[in-house]
Amino acid sequence: MKINKPSLNFWQIFNMNVGFLGIQYSFGLQQTAINPIFLYLGAPEDMLPILNIAGPVTGLIVQPIIGAMSDKTWSERWGRRKPYFLIGAILGSLCLFAFPTSPVLWFAVGLLWILDVGNNMAMEPYRAFVGDKLPEKQLSLGYQMQSLFVGAGILLANGSIVLFQYLFGGESVEVAGTIPTWLYYSFYIGAILSITTILWSVLKTSEIPPTSEELVEINKVKAKPFSERIALPFIEIAESIKKMPKFLWKLGAVYLFQWYALFIYWQYTTPLFKLTMGYSTGEAASQSAQMSLTYNIVTMVVALALVPLSVKYGGKKIYALSLVGTAISLFAIPFIEDPILVLVPMVLFGIGWAAMMGIPYTMVSKVVPQERRGVYMGILNMMIVIPMGIETLTFGPIYKYLLGGNAVNAMLFAGAFFVIAAVFAMRLNVNDKERVVEL
Repeated sequence: MKINKPSLNFWQIFNMNVGFLGIQYSFGLQQTAINPIFLYLGAPEDMLPILNIAGPVTGLIVQPIIGAMSDKTWSERWGRRKPYFLIGAILGSLCLFAFPTSPVLWFAVGLLWILDVGNNMAMEPYRAFVGDKLPEKQLSLGYQMQSLFVGAGILLANGSIVLFQYLFGGESVEVAGTIPTWLYYSFYIGAILSITTILWSVLKTSEIPPTSEELVEINKVKAKPFSERIALPFIEIAESIKKMPKFLWKLGAVYLFQWYALFIYWQYTTPLFKLTMGYSTGEAASQSAQMSLTYNIVTMVVALALVPLSVKYGGKKIYALSLVGTAISLFAIPFIEDPILVLVPMVLFGIGWAAMMGIPYTMVSKVVPQERRGVYMGILNMMIVIPMGIETLTFGPIYKYLLGGNAVNAMLFAGAFFVIAAVFAMRLNVNDKERVVEL
């Protein structure tokens, strides 16, 4: 049964997405601060991919399961999606408080696993939350608003790193086996933002109650024995994959190359600047944060501008073009030695990041049924984390043996993968024939 959803005004859409700020601040720290922390604690560069395997594994397991569970959840007091991203935010906040005090490498790696569980638990229902609330004509605005908060969250995370390194950094950052105290402050800010921004959205935005048919199905699930309820999400994921729209299979091909390349970029910017600019680990981490700061400023500026462009020229064209721009930026970065000029390619990267964080979700929301939106958003995330998992398992040996342990070659390799992703993006077509069969 189709629900007639009322249109929301700009500030209602804004408020419902504020929680994404805290989630993405945490992901911003993972992109920029986690790998330097691993290096501080003695990790070799070729081990960085495997140390980051927590993200792909937890995303692969947690997001589709939480998505399927949230589809079959309803509470008059708490709603459908909100209980999950609230619990995830609390878990993430606790880990962010503890992370910078990690005494040894294995402790930091373990905390990353728990942090990723919290972040994934919060993020997946949030994607479905927007699709639940908005009519189709406002989906693009809703997801590009999330893209704006992706940029804002990562912007704040990296801005704080740059600021605190400037104010409190120095030679102390290179003390072997210790994490510099200036990094602590960014994590503490993230811990506070993680819970407060989620609470803002929880308190400011109500959820649409399920239809009578959905409520009957939800009550049937509640009446099942505990063992059957545990197995149900796995069964639902398998059934949904079998009946998945062709569009999602095509998008999976794009994501394979896109997210493999992104993981390389995030892992190897610090080693790159140590090589090309002769920086220490602390200086290279700060330069990497400035890169992220720049592209996320661009993301914030252009995120909403992509809405009318996607309507006029088509989402797939804007998406593919943005991937090409991202490839050009990665091809340029290794050959720029000036710390200011190297920020220029981040304009193209920021446009690409804005498109990646919004356009695909708008497309997917139009081809999946309302009652399975949670599980399909979880499956979409599987298409993100599987390439990341492949990268963590394969790129270490590729970096060491095929690319000569050279971070310049790693960045060029990532650029080539973005070109391939752009080619596959031109195959994306959203039409009625590709809509999933109603289940």
